[in-house]
Amino acid sequence: MLMHRCLKLLLMFCLVLLILPIFAQSVKFSISPEVLKPGEKGVIKATLLIPEGKKQTFNPQNPEYFYLEASHPDLILGKVIYPKPTQVVSEEEWNYHPQVTLTLPFTVKQTAKTGNKQIEVLLSYNLCYETGMCDPPEEATAILSIKIAENEPIPAAVSENEEETPNRIEQKETIPIEKSPIPDKKPETSHPLGEILKYILFAFLGGIILNITPCVLPILPIRIMSIMNQAQKDKTKVLNHTLIYALGVLISFAVMAGIFIALQKAGESVGWGLQNQNPGFVVTLMSIVFVFALSLLGVFEITVPGMNTANKATSRGGYSGSFFGGIFAFLMAISCTGPFLGAALPFALALPPVLMLIFFLTIGLGFAFPFLLIGFFPKALKIIPKPGNWMIIFKEVMGFVLLIIVYTQLKTLLLLTDGEYLLKVLWFLFILGFSTWLYGRFVRVENSKLTQWLFTLISIGLIIFAAVTYLPIKETKQEEIQVKSGELIPAPNAPEGWYVFSEDILNKALKEGRAVFLDIGAAWCKNCMTNEKTVLFTETMMQEFKKKNVLLLRGDFTKKDETLLAWIKKHGRAGVPFNALYIPGAEPHIFGELLSKDEVINALNKIPAQAE
Repeated sequence: MLMHRCLKLLLMFCLVLLILPIFAQSVKFSISPEVLKPGEKGVIKATLLIPEGKKQTFNPQNPEYFYLEASHPDLILGKVIYPKPTQVVSEEEWNYHPQVTLTLPFTVKQTAKTGNKQIEVLLSYNLCYETGMCDPPEEATAILSIKIAENEPIPAAVSENEEETPNRIEQKETIPIEKSPIPDKKPETSHPLGEILKYILFAFLGGIILNITPCVLPILPIRIMSIMNQAQKDKTKVLNHTLIYALGVLISFAVMAGIFIALQKAGESVGWGLQNQNPGFVVTLMSIVFVFALSLLGVFEITVPGMNTANKATSRGGYSGSFFGGIFAFLMAISCTGPFLGAALPFALALPPVLMLIFFLTIGLGFAFPFLLIGFFPKALKIIPKPGNWMIIFKEVMGFVLLIIVYTQLKTLLLLTDGEYLLKVLWFLFILGFSTWLYGRFVRVENSKLTQWLFTLISIGLIIFAAVTYLPIKETKQEEIQVKSGELIPAPNAPEGWYVFSEDILNKALKEGRAVFLDIGAAWCKNCMTNEKTVLFTETMMQEFKKKNVLLLRGDFTKKDETLLAWIKKHGRAGVPFNALYIPGAEPHIFGELLSKDEVINALNKIPAQAE
């Protein structure tokens, strides 16, 4: 069948897009010569292949994130040699593209024993986009082999200053900050294929899970019942309907990916969950849910005036209903995507455009997967109860469930605005509901075309009037808590002992040798509230913090805060919740989306005694 072939081609295309870009970025290690005698010199090289659209940025004064190191007791290692940069932006910024090779000279010790030697090497790099956004630092490791041959020791000393060649510049004397030690195990791969596949799997499973979230579950049975009706009339159309539904879902997720790619290209800050900080987005989504709830409660049915012939065609096939059903399911899903895909989304938002698109399409594929199963195995519909009066009751109950979702969105809106604007939105919803009732009451096939068109225009006009009158919101400056240098101000809506975050206070505490725990959350973030109620704000955890003399700082991200967003992005994350433990002299410990007491306590136990 044509639809079967189209699906196969679509899956093959997605697979090709997934695999090809993965190998664009890789690291190749080498050592030469492979046979050496005591006292002889050799070099270790690491070549980083940089994907199109990215660059390796390097600060020659402080190579914190771009360096090559090795470890073996029989070798005396020299200084890393960096090649001449592709582009010199300033004395503190060199850029490399499309590849760069670092060289690490070494000398075999006079006391080295003969035989084969395994040398552990590590390359740390930090790729950035042309827009200025950077990926989190990554490490590539490998095990290289050399053979030390028998020979009389030849006196040799390690040259403190390697001879400088025209295309190489010797590294200046610097003190790298807390370089990561070389791991004791062999590397799994020299490129991030495993990591990408892991997060792609997360995306697919997360898409499946989205079907059972409170945002989506109420509307899916309605779509299934529609498929059931179609199946009873013509079972051969079941697959077509599920494919059309999947197409609506995939197109919607592709549009979402396009929006994030455009923002990324424009250099905007991209963060998942930030849509909840936009009152316009919240009101729009709330209105869609409200209208759909009224439809389930029987207030109106969507018809098109004067399009009786089209209505009959739709009733036979209903493909448009399946397509727009997928789009509406997507609109409901985006409110729940952050909590269920939080671990993978920051990774996705740092990907190049092609991989980001594949990531979002994979979410969509997982989201549509249950329906595709029904399409390929129509017999699965037999386990679903037969249609009857229970369907009408169930549909109406689902309408009330959607009204509960509207209530939760009203609460979110109140956090973002004020009571006066909330009242205006309620008036808008009232007029929206009245307009849909007019539409449902008079735009019917049994009425004349003139009546249908007249009340369609009246309904649309009322909605536009209400939107223009009540929905505009004046931009107001967010009230900020002014924190003086070194001054601790108690954090609102938090237990005693939590203070308002500022970078100055955090740095001051670290300089004084005191550990700091930072919690950045938002009132609309369910995972944030869960972390605080079940872990961070509990009496047990507060006692653990007190034992370790940890300074507790909290940032409120309920309303968009550029300072907090910059701090989150600086640590390679894309949104909230953001939790980190800062220990003097060590790299920050960044926690995952959902916390556990044991996880936090284990991190606290790494604080040295002098920092307590």
